[in-house]
Amino acid sequence: MTRRQSLPMLALPVLAMCLAVLLPARAVAQEARQAEPAASADSLYCEQRRLGYWFYCVKPVPAEEPQMAQPPAQVTATQELDAVTGELRELKARAILYPTPENVTTYIRFQRAQLDRASLFSDVWQRAIWQDPELDYTLERPVGALAKKQWQDARAADRDAVMARLSERYGLFYFFAQTCGACEVMSPIVRSVADRWHITVRAISTDGGPSRHFPDYKVESGQRPRMGLEPGITPALVLWDSVARRPIPIGYGVLSADELQDRIYLLTSKEAGHDY
Repeated sequence: MTRRQSLPMLALPVLAMCLAVLLPARAVAQEARQAEPAASADSLYCEQRRLGYWFYCVKPVPAEEPQMAQPPAQVTATQELDAVTGELRELKARAILYPTPENVTTYIRFQRAQLDRASLFSDVWQRAIWQDPELDYTLERPVGALAKKQWQDARAADRDAVMARLSERYGLFYFFAQTCGACEVMSPIVRSVADRWHITVRAISTDGGPSRHFPDYKVESGQRPRMGLEPGITPALVLWDSVARRPIPIGYGVLSADELQDRIYLLTSKEAGHDY
């Protein structure tokens, strides 16, 4: 190949490199020329003629979102009462530590205001109870002399009706000791209640000694632990439920006849919490 023929072949890579450099520059220039009319138009309308907002020369400022107003902090009744209590204590302490006429007078006036508030509360409380029978506990357990007497009579009649049927289901275990002074007081009471309501009594001597009120006694042979009673405490009374086959402890020590009958009545006919 001759020298003249090889020159075009060598010029091709050089030409490709020049095109690679010149084409991006030409594209950038073309984009710049296309942007010039828009920029000149903005300059013509916005700067020279000052057409302003309606020709989008002035960019609109986005409106700020309205901020929600924070509601004022609510003071609860508990906080208010605590504040009153705290102020009363502060005034009292100031009057004691610095007993000037002004401090003592301020404390007395504030204390009197709170006493008036408490009296008003008590008065409204009483009126509310009078007007709503569901709130009046004295309808269930009267405190007035006349109403209380009527309630006691009705309760005694209900108790006697329960005691009259008691022997159909229940018997009585009576634990005593010959050397027990309290048993000498309790034995005749148990005997009288059992005879009145025809209740079967099984007397158990814990020390083997006799009882003149219960001559047919038995000597203890492990009955108390089986019934869940405290050992060594006499006298002790236990009802025996012949249907449920379970003991019902009544109590220890000396009980009056009325108290003994009331306990039997409550334990056999009233659910816990019903009587209060």
